[in-house]
Amino acid sequence: MNLCNLPLRLLIVDDEEDMLKGLKRTLALDFKGMDILTAARAQEALHLVEKESVDLVLTDIRMPDMDGLELLRRLLKIDPWLTVIMMTAYGSIELAVEAMKRGAYDFVTKPFDKEVLLRTIHKALERNSLIRENLSLQRQVGERAALKNLVGQSPPMRRLLETIHALARTNYTVLIRGENGTGKELVARAIHELSPRRGRPLVTVNCPAIPEHLLESELFGHKKGAFTNADADHRGLFDEADGGSLLLDEIGDVPVSIQTKLLRALQEQEIKPLGAARPYRVDVRIMASTNQDLEEKIRDRLFREGLFYRLNVVTIRTPMLQEIREDIPLLVSHFTQAACREMDVPLKKFSAAALEVMMARPWPGNIREMQNFVRRAVVFSPENIIRPEDLEFSGETAGPPNTAQPEGEILGGKIEPYKVAKERLVNDFTSRYVADLLEKTQGNITRAAELSGLSRVALQKILRRLSGYS
Repeated sequence: MNLCNLPLRLLIVDDEEDMLKGLKRTLALDFKGMDILTAARAQEALHLVEKESVDLVLTDIRMPDMDGLELLRRLLKIDPWLTVIMMTAYGSIELAVEAMKRGAYDFVTKPFDKEVLLRTIHKALERNSLIRENLSLQRQVGERAALKNLVGQSPPMRRLLETIHALARTNYTVLIRGENGTGKELVARAIHELSPRRGRPLVTVNCPAIPEHLLESELFGHKKGAFTNADADHRGLFDEADGGSLLLDEIGDVPVSIQTKLLRALQEQEIKPLGAARPYRVDVRIMASTNQDLEEKIRDRLFREGLFYRLNVVTIRTPMLQEIREDIPLLVSHFTQAACREMDVPLKKFSAAALEVMMARPWPGNIREMQNFVRRAVVFSPENIIRPEDLEFSGETAGPPNTAQPEGEILGGKIEPYKVAKERLVNDFTSRYVADLLEKTQGNITRAAELSGLSRVALQKILRRLSGYS
């Protein structure tokens, strides 16, 4: 591996100006093309690493404003995979060993043996290259995993995915709006998993599921003795999400009394547990979701305007299924494969006719309703091809919308029960259809199955069932 030709960046940290200049001059000769930065103070080094992409840090251990161990800790907090070599005098080798226990890659002793120094830097750069390549592959895999459940190629879905990618690079508060069943939580999870916070937790709180008198304690925590039965300190969800993200699901249902405290937490980036003497800072990215008209709730004084504007930094709207009908075949295929894996059964597929039925349904429950419907279809279909007749289960029909039937049929002035009338009419239709089918195919079951779009097994089942009515 020819590391000298790679666009690398090395940072040297030492409080001795002569040492900085000498090292920079020496390394520039052996690592041509490498960008070499210098810092005479630890704080300056931290500022550079926050601002620039650095491949390797070569730092002294003994410095006046901040020692090398503390600098190492802060550097690894900024970039946990950063490669750091410690420089030490012979008298402080034990400190260098301690630094390696805390995450440093290696150490070199002063005065330097040039060959040892160059060899150590070469190995450190090789290590950095392997780590960065591995991280890049992990990011690619992570991106695919983060978006695997957001299926679709329609223009609204493409716009949604582009927005997710753009927001993942930021730390902005996000308000996710959409109807029930449109995947708002999936969007929040994707934003988190694609963001720099992906190594930290995404904590989700279902706001309406927690009683009002408990919600403040769940969000912000409490101290022992803060109220009756508070027998121990309790960490709140903001604390659990520190360094990561917090999703406030169905934010529109949060009581106004809690909204005031939420607004303060978002404005100040700090929380105060119940019974605590003072607040403290937390590093949490806030995302919120709702299917409600928050503007109307503001007019009705049920939602604080200040909280709305604090949450509404960036808004994402998840499309309803009727807006992305062209994605239904992809969604059906995705949910079918997932259901077959869940049930550990051979892979099943929807026939073209069954897909037409799926396309015709109104899906008021959106994608969640479709997912549950597909699961039931996989359960009730006897074969690997799911056909229209397999989409009728538990008294539910998968037919097109607005096909309501009367409760009964008048026969000779008498109302026949709906189920009886339906069964009779279906049997009559099936008998005529099968008789005509067999007449045209001269009794050839295989040919009849092909023409009808049924499988041979399904057609034989129908014939056996009909024989009981003759």
